[in-house]
Amino acid sequence: MSYLDKIIQSRRSTYLKDFNQDDISEVEIEELLNLALYAPSHKKTKPWRFVVLRGEENISKLGEELTNLYLKHTPSEAFSETKHKGMKAKVMQANTAIAIVVNFSGKVPEWEEKVAVGMAVQNLWLKATEMNIGGYWSSPKFIFHLNDFLGLAKHQKCIGLFYLGRSTDKPTKSREEDNEDFVTYF
Repeated sequence: MSYLDKIIQSRRSTYLKDFNQDDISEVEIEELLNLALYAPSHKKTKPWRFVVLRGEENISKLGEELTNLYLKHTPSEAFSETKHKGMKAKVMQANTAIAIVVNFSGKVPEWEEKVAVGMAVQNLWLKATEMNIGGYWSSPKFIFHLNDFLGLAKHQKCIGLFYLGRSTDKPTKSREEDNEDFVTYF
């Protein structure tokens, strides 16, 4: 098995509750983001944009904004007071939050640009795995309402938040998947 195989098979979601308070440096974040930029995109539109929120004050502001958006955009029948009250505290467990943004070019179908951004995040996530940094992609139902908070342009849309943190927990091995469950040959 190659080194790349091992990294791909080790990639996991690390939940915010499992993050500890160990710092992730700016240098490490730059390393992650640099590799994200190597993702492919049709017509080289490079539609990925990342807004990095670091430090207790910025993470706190993000938590407050998410709490307010949850209150504003969640129908009463789906609203959970427990979730509402715990949302900010949950976000505060992250060392860094990276808003995942699609910068729509108008040159190719929007779905292609969303997929390209997903590939950029996968690059970032694999590098984080190699560096023993935990990652978690969250896309709450009201994620698109973060655009104003993030200062995005009209042709840009936030599609998720990627939380980074250190964890002392060792990732569990996922179950082995059989190709025949997912692949059809003609």
